[in-house]
Amino acid sequence: MVDMLRLLHPHRGTVTAAVLLVLAAAGLGLAQPMLAGEIIDRVRTSSSVAGAAVALSVLFVAQTAVDTTGRYLLERTGESVVLRLRTALVRRLLRLHIPVLANHRMGDLISRAGNDTGALRDSLTRSLVDVTVGTLTVVGAIVLMLMVDPVIFLVVLGVFAVAGIGVLVVMDRIRAASEQAQTAVGAFSADLERGLSAMRTIRAHRAEDTETQRITSSAQAAYDAGIRSARLTAAAQPAVQLAASGSFLLVLVFGGMRVASGSLELGDLVAVLLYATYLVMPLGNLLEGLTLMKRAAGALQRVQEGLDLPVEDDEGPAQPVPASQPTAPVLDFDDVHFTYDGHRPALQGVSFNLPAGSRTAIVGPSGAGKSTILSLICRFHEPTHGTIAYLGHQSTELSRAQCRQLIALVEQDAPVLHGSLRENLSLSRPTDDSEIQHVLHQVNLHTLVDSLPQDIDTPVGEHGAALSGGERQRLAIARALLTEPALLLLDEPTASLDTHNELAVMDALGELPPETAVLVIAHRLSTVRDAERILVVDEGQIIASGTHEQLVQTSARYRQLLGNQLVDGPHLPLEVNT
Repeated sequence: MVDMLRLLHPHRGTVTAAVLLVLAAAGLGLAQPMLAGEIIDRVRTSSSVAGAAVALSVLFVAQTAVDTTGRYLLERTGESVVLRLRTALVRRLLRLHIPVLANHRMGDLISRAGNDTGALRDSLTRSLVDVTVGTLTVVGAIVLMLMVDPVIFLVVLGVFAVAGIGVLVVMDRIRAASEQAQTAVGAFSADLERGLSAMRTIRAHRAEDTETQRITSSAQAAYDAGIRSARLTAAAQPAVQLAASGSFLLVLVFGGMRVASGSLELGDLVAVLLYATYLVMPLGNLLEGLTLMKRAAGALQRVQEGLDLPVEDDEGPAQPVPASQPTAPVLDFDDVHFTYDGHRPALQGVSFNLPAGSRTAIVGPSGAGKSTILSLICRFHEPTHGTIAYLGHQSTELSRAQCRQLIALVEQDAPVLHGSLRENLSLSRPTDDSEIQHVLHQVNLHTLVDSLPQDIDTPVGEHGAALSGGERQRLAIARALLTEPALLLLDEPTASLDTHNELAVMDALGELPPETAVLVIAHRLSTVRDAERILVVDEGQIIASGTHEQLVQTSARYRQLLGNQLVDGPHLPLEVNT
């Protein structure tokens, strides 16, 4: 309850006004039974009922208008709270530490931002109104019933006491069941996202039935968890029905007896009956509100867990990168060690530097540490030991954003975002058409773009599905070139390219500003041969360094990687994989 009230604190003015309006509507409703009883008594005595009837009509219309206004304000507040939570979650999730992100399922994180916040929206305002208004309406009805006939009130109280015991038994279990249900829905979303994102692989391996069974199993688990929550919620409903029907019948019987004995006026009996009804309805709303609060607590717990996930420590716009130290290289690794999870060494004593304008390649077998070096340069991870310097400044002196201002990364799988070509190319900064056209010519994509119906504004589909693998690769390279980085990182940039497009891309790299350093993970002899320096990485260490010609003469490991493929040619791959 406290956590939910904290969510509403920024909207306390609107919430207070809305609750007061709903309470006023409840007060107008409580006045109606008294007038109804007054009208009946006037009819019995042949007195005029016009004034009382008009007053009753006015109260009814006023109650409807005031209640509608108050509930609209609360619903709008609920939407505002959800927007704030979703915005906070998005900012948090997009800034998670990469290792943290790797340990969570994407679908579950998406479910926290979508389903769980939606559950909060449905629960926050309704539960607040139902609990607050229900409580005060019950108190008001009790006071008025006591004023009319204390004996009948005690009868009604006994019925509700019995019903209340049943409600309390299940109420504490509803929150746990609701949290389990939300978690199960998150797992279902994650399994569905897993299947949809690997659709081609699933189809190619004829695994539709296997994946359908896996996902429907998650759906079944969500169903089972929902049924448990519904069972507990349903168990509380008969108690309310018992209170409603039992209290009405007892009031009717005892009240009728008291009217017959002359100890109670007929108008008072009508008023008591109406108040008994008014007592039942708010109690039902109160029960529903408490149930919603328990459900909201489960959803809020999952949202809060998402907001508590650790993020990178620098947020907001990046500060300008300090000027380069005189003669300092663009990047300098000095005795860098890195260990995954504290027990899996990935790099051991790696040292190298990348002067401005240099062209360096990294080769090595799978698992040697090549991709780890790129991750450390991008500061997706931090070294366990040793230092990394950018333009002569230690990484600890710069924010991650400042370091990344100097870098452009082309990943091996060349991720393409849903949207248009323009949106993908302008990911890092606003880009005008002339810049885009220039870089499209550089990577030999201009012919493709000219054939598209909407030119650079053509949608590329989910994950770039409208493009071939080579087109996605060239698009990723074009996107990197537009950032004009001090250091360009390439993770096998020509893996999906044919000879013609590979040559175009290599020519484009040759047109980089002379001060731009390039570091490429290379599996093709053509790329390796053109590098000014090659770093041979094995078991987390740099075991050899030099030009292609030098390493052929001096490094047995390099010769082993090349095997018998020393013939010149643009498409000669190394027999290794990242």
